[in-house]
Amino acid sequence: MANEKGLDLIEIAPQARPPVCRIMDHGKYQYQKSKEEKTQRSKQKRTETKGVRISFRIGQHDLEFKAKQAEKFLEQGHKVKIELILRGREKGLIQVAKEKLIQFIELIPLETKIEQEIKKQHRGLGVVITKQ
Repeated sequence: MANEKGLDLIEIAPQARPPVCRIMDHGKYQYQKSKEEKTQRSKQKRTETKGVRISFRIGQHDLEFKAKQAEKFLEQGHKVKIELILRGREKGLIQVAKEKLIQFIELIPLETKIEQEIKKQHRGLGVVITKQ
């Protein structure tokens, strides 16, 4: 039947019993399928991870500025990775650094949720937060 009409026989659902086939132009089918995938991709919400780095000896004003920056990222719907950089002997004060990181998260006026717990990294500590 497909050859008579000058069209192709396309298998739509091979898992179904019996398999579902359709008689149509293969090029048109591929085009419709790609359009459908494109619309699905555009509807997906993309979240990006933005980063904020603070140091162990950062001043209060700088800390507040970075908190505003993190708040802006969270408002835009992004995740925020906060990194506390430790140098030299500061690496021995992990507990104090954790407290400093928690203090920074509390400075952010939005309700936040810790997505990835505070973890020791190569250059210090890191945590990933999202807006609740």
